Amino acid sequence: MLWIANYYYPDQYIEKGFFTFLALAIIYFVFKLALEHFLARSIKDGKTKYSVRKAVSIIYVLVFFAILTQIWATSTDALFVSYGIMGAGIAIALQDLFKNFVGGLTIFLTSIYRVGDRVEIDSRFGDVIDIGMMYTTLLEIREWVDGDQATGRLSMMPNGVVLSKSVINYTKDHSFIWDEITLPLTYESDWREAAKVFENIARKETERYVADAETQMAAIMQKYYFSARAVEPAVFVTVTDNWIALSIRYITDARHRREIKSELHQLIKAHIEASEGKIVIASESMTVAMPH
Repeated sequence: MLWIANYYYPDQYIEKGFFTFLALAIIYFVFKLALEHFLARSIKDGKTKYSVRKAVSIIYVLVFFAILTQIWATSTDALFVSYGIMGAGIAIALQDLFKNFVGGLTIFLTSIYRVGDRVEIDSRFGDVIDIGMMYTTLLEIREWVDGDQATGRLSMMPNGVVLSKSVINYTKDHSFIWDEITLPLTYESDWREAAKVFENIARKETERYVADAETQMAAIMQKYYFSARAVEPAVFVTVTDNWIALSIRYITDARHRREIKSELHQLIKAHIEASEGKIVIASESMTVAMPH
């Protein structure tokens, strides 16, 4: 009808209206009917099919507005201005999408973390099991589970987080971390003997990790401004009003921290029980006086 009206009554608005209608019909047929129908038949997974349909819908709208602008723009300058305004609007509307995309490129180019690393991102802990262009998937650890063990949940982190939040990598360039166990002993305990025995227990149980840590630390010193650190277990003594605290510091593997700590606790407890009262764990007691 528009084409016939323009034939008998030539007018630029009728002509542009005709081309707008024609462009809408062609784009709708190509994207919404042909392409979307083809993809829907080819893709079996429901989630993937939904995501593809959403992407096709977005592309359909963008292409239509681009052609619409080209049809109705009165000059080249107006066309560029229109594209500029459209681009700015899209950038504002999709700023999180662009931020995630740039974050994904940053991860791939700088190797902030890789698949298999144990990380903390924006106070979320987990093992990296997948890195996409928009999201990083973590197998979550901690939360309601004590120790660095998995909860079973998958945590999806937007890649844009790495541009504005701290990223802590437990296993980048090395696999060891330091851990501590603090035990309060009574003043009557033989704390010197306890410190010696506890250090020997830690030394024996962490021997394999100490050797690996020394090798990895040598490699780190070649890459970073990093001075050598003591990796052998050590016991530090703190005197308080109520007890003598022994802090056992030792090297462990980042992925086996809880298991090693459990082994050390069991061995230490066994030695305390065998000490026949020479080593006693202190406890804090409180006296509550009832008003008369």
